Amino acid sequence: MQSPVHLVGSIPMSDCETVFRAMASQLGPWLHRLPDGETGERGKWIYWQREMLLSHPDMEIDPDSELLPIYQWDGKLIRETELLRFRSGVEPRTVRFETGYEKAALHSYEIFTALQDEGIIPNNVLFQVSLPTPIASGYMYVSPMSIEDYLPVYETALLDALNIILDGIPHESLSIQWDVCQEILIFEDYFPYRPIDYKDRIFQQLGRLGSEVPPGVDLGFHMCYGTPQNEHLVMPKDTGVLVEMTNGVLSQLERDINFFHIPVPADRIDDEYYAPLAQLHIKQDTDLYLGLIHPEDPEGDMQRMKAARKVVQSFGIASECGWGRTNSDQVQGLIESHQIAALKSKELLESPKAK
Repeated sequence: MQSPVHLVGSIPMSDCETVFRAMASQLGPWLHRLPDGETGERGKWIYWQREMLLSHPDMEIDPDSELLPIYQWDGKLIRETELLRFRSGVEPRTVRFETGYEKAALHSYEIFTALQDEGIIPNNVLFQVSLPTPIASGYMYVSPMSIEDYLPVYETALLDALNIILDGIPHESLSIQWDVCQEILIFEDYFPYRPIDYKDRIFQQLGRLGSEVPPGVDLGFHMCYGTPQNEHLVMPKDTGVLVEMTNGVLSQLERDINFFHIPVPADRIDDEYYAPLAQLHIKQDTDLYLGLIHPEDPEGDMQRMKAARKVVQSFGIASECGWGRTNSDQVQGLIESHQIAALKSKELLESPKAK
């Protein structure tokens, strides 16, 4: 492992400088990558992309589409969302979206480098940029009648933003993380719309996105079941779908992948949840981070680490998802949980493998 601790992305703090200073001072020795916390308008992950689409002159609410209900795993209705479409007469291939991800990344990187120059952020830590996939906003915000036109247009916009980031940040200082959530929900048949060949489409899309990151740039994928209210939208049976997704990404890429992140629900200390991890096809030098750190549960963190250790010889630790949906007063506890788990994981991984 290059580093025992991974931060998924979002952190509920006021701005990126506050995030950088707090994480570097308290978790710096265990980090290889440091995100900017996705603060401000990015605080609700891709919701700011919905606002961009709502204000776009070529998009409108689709009055013919039913509301999209968003339920979490226990049946609780979180919200019902109006879906969008291209306006009548608009040729989708001519539409241009401004995602804003490149502006946010370049702004944060200026502060990141200044803090490295001050010695606040260790020089060996990479600047991590977390990006959503086109399917994320497509399946959450666009009506089924328009989604096939929307996905390639948004993918172009997203890759334009990525290329600006690649041009503006030294490759040896950069890490790109693709956030994979709605794709997993599609695998779990969560949405009312799913094409027959969804697996091939998803693997090809993730392959294209990963291949756009040059070999000299650190590359990873965060697998996610969605946590809009800090609860899963789907409660996974085990890691089977996550393993299938990870192996599917690997099948589409010729370049190396530096890390994968896989979530672990708080109550999963049973062997059955971790058993499919034995079928992961990642290379020995690819870091695997298990999102098994949960707020105020150091004993549970250790139990989950021990259960995973029965199947996986080496792994790093992380929270289940980003911290953006947690209460801000839980952040310090999460930091301390990562510190404790990082020390415990070193002891655990240096001990004989659990029977």
